[in-house]
Amino acid sequence: MEHIFALLTIFLALPFSGRCRDVFSRSHFPEGFVFGAGTSAYQWEGAAAEDGRKPSVWDTHCHSRDIGNGDIACDGYHKYKEDVKLMVETGLDAFRFSISWSRLIPNGRGPVNQKGLQFYKNLIQELVSHGIEPHVTLYHYDHPQNLEDEYGGWINNRMIKDFTAYTDVCFREFGNHVKFWTTINEANVFAIGGYNDGETPPGRCSIPGKNCLLGNSSSETYIAGHNLLLAHASVSRLYKQKYKDKQGGSIGFGLYLMDFTPSTSSEDDAITTQRAKDFYFGWFLGPLIFGDYPDTMRRTIGSRLPFFSEEESEQVKGSSDFLGINHYFAASVTSSKSNSGNPDFYSDMGGYVTYLGNTSVMEYPVAPWTMEAVLEYIKQSYGNPPVYILENGTPIKQQKDTPRVEYLHAYIGAMLKSIRNGSDTRGYFVWSFMDLYELRGGYHDGYGLYSVNFSDPHRKRSPRLSAHWNHGSSVSNMWIRNSRDPLYNRRSQLLSYM
Repeated sequence: MEHIFALLTIFLALPFSGRCRDVFSRSHFPEGFVFGAGTSAYQWEGAAAEDGRKPSVWDTHCHSRDIGNGDIACDGYHKYKEDVKLMVETGLDAFRFSISWSRLIPNGRGPVNQKGLQFYKNLIQELVSHGIEPHVTLYHYDHPQNLEDEYGGWINNRMIKDFTAYTDVCFREFGNHVKFWTTINEANVFAIGGYNDGETPPGRCSIPGKNCLLGNSSSETYIAGHNLLLAHASVSRLYKQKYKDKQGGSIGFGLYLMDFTPSTSSEDDAITTQRAKDFYFGWFLGPLIFGDYPDTMRRTIGSRLPFFSEEESEQVKGSSDFLGINHYFAASVTSSKSNSGNPDFYSDMGGYVTYLGNTSVMEYPVAPWTMEAVLEYIKQSYGNPPVYILENGTPIKQQKDTPRVEYLHAYIGAMLKSIRNGSDTRGYFVWSFMDLYELRGGYHDGYGLYSVNFSDPHRKRSPRLSAHWNHGSSVSNMWIRNSRDPLYNRRSQLLSYM
């Protein structure tokens, strides 16, 4: 704990959008602003077949392909107390994690698994007793395999009822201590990866050459997305009618968003770039903010894009108290007139999208203006809703991860600049708290503030440089709270400040 008592000042120097330098501290952020780190159930917990848990589509997807699995992962199921101590030492305000539907209600509906229920109660109590705010994601790519086998999961609207019943249990059992709920993690990428590309759970697609046994990329992507929105709206309504008055929490919705920029100054590239924004941002934000999909999508997709009834539109519109954003890098867009004849999400969107830095073998480029651009676009186009950055980070394997410190410095600085320019951004969570089983990269990618020795049966954790922000010759830690934060006094005996 000696390093904690040494963290007396919190000044960071970083490039703001690559144009100038500025110095800021935690006190420059709005009162109540939250800094945290995240994990998800399948990537962190392990104990895949213990204490009544049954397989999710993520288990099935991994075991059917040679991409590793989360059977043990970080063994967070057994090591959660140790991990909470690390969160305290790091100085986090909050911990973002997901609940495994398959652990809580193994068959998807019906009896609650009491051992699974007790695990989450214990985890939440451990967090709260140490002054760490739990931010809970209710769905992170992992519905019970039983529901997929029975009726196809998210391509069937029966999921809306089952998902709502599952969340009812979560609100009832955990809601006295959990005030921030995200219903769906990065819904747009989940729908694309799981139903268009087939590369993520549940692995459905109809694209030639892909390893998919079932699916229809031209329609299921949009059906799944539609049902995700309706399920979110149903859960939001349940919470507001039954729990909000006594629990005082809020319900959010998660998206994966990039800054799209035209690859040239041509008018065609500019038009195509706006189409990309309509498809990535507007697909879900249009219904959540305005009650329907963008006109661009309606014209392009036609009858393959589901319709909201008037009642459904009203239920979806305004159903999110906040927007959760996962953001890592930018994308360049080039117009294209070609059509493969096999419609899917990408051909519907049109053009070519080049993801800048989308690789699991090196860190992402430091381009903080992309964070500014995303937050500004949301502010200008969607009424400036409250925002939490739920994921931001870069994979780096080495223990002394100086490039990641520079990346985080830059992006947090860009976020602060956006807040100063009027963005209603209220929190930031680095991905990830520790190295995890990553969906595409397995155990190769190292996103963690803490490294994990996956060859060690005890899964030893070790802090990287980014866990304590020891930058240059000065000791600094951006994660440490300042004394005017209302959560600070719950741990003030542990920390000293200038």
